[in-house]
Amino acid sequence: MTGESDLRVLLSDLRPELHPGRYVYATAPDGRVPSGATPVVTVREAEGLTLVLPEAEAVAVGLPYSYVTGWITLRVHSALEAVGLTAAVSLALTDAGISCNVVAGFHHDHLFVPYERSAEAVAVLEALASESGTG
Repeated sequence: MTGESDLRVLLSDLRPELHPGRYVYATAPDGRVPSGATPVVTVREAEGLTLVLPEAEAVAVGLPYSYVTGWITLRVHSALEAVGLTAAVSLALTDAGISCNVVAGFHHDHLFVPYERSAEAVAVLEALASESGTG
C-alpha cells in the first residue's frame, strides 16, 4: 500500500495517538540491546546504540537515561517521500513551545515529546488537523 504524499491530506488526517506509558532515551555504548530491553526505536551512532524504550525497562536493565517522553504515532499512512509533514508538525509544536523528536517508520511518523506535555501535544496536533481539513 502506497502512503499519502499530499500535504493537505496528510495534515487533515493526522489522527495522533498517544501510547500509554513513559519512554526514555538511553545509549548502549557496546552497541547491543541489553537482555530484557525491547526498544521501540534504535539508532546506531559512532558513540553507541541509541535506544528509545519504556522507562521501566531502562530502570530494570540498569541503563542510565534522559528525556522522559510520551510517544505519539501519527496514524495517517505517510509516504516516505512526502514533503512538508515533519515541518508542519514541528512548527505547530514549536509554536506551542513543545520540543519534539521525530522518527519515520515505513507506515507512520512517531513523535517523542516531553512526557508532561504529551496530552497538550496531542491537542495541538488535533487542532492542526482540524485547521487543515480538506472540506
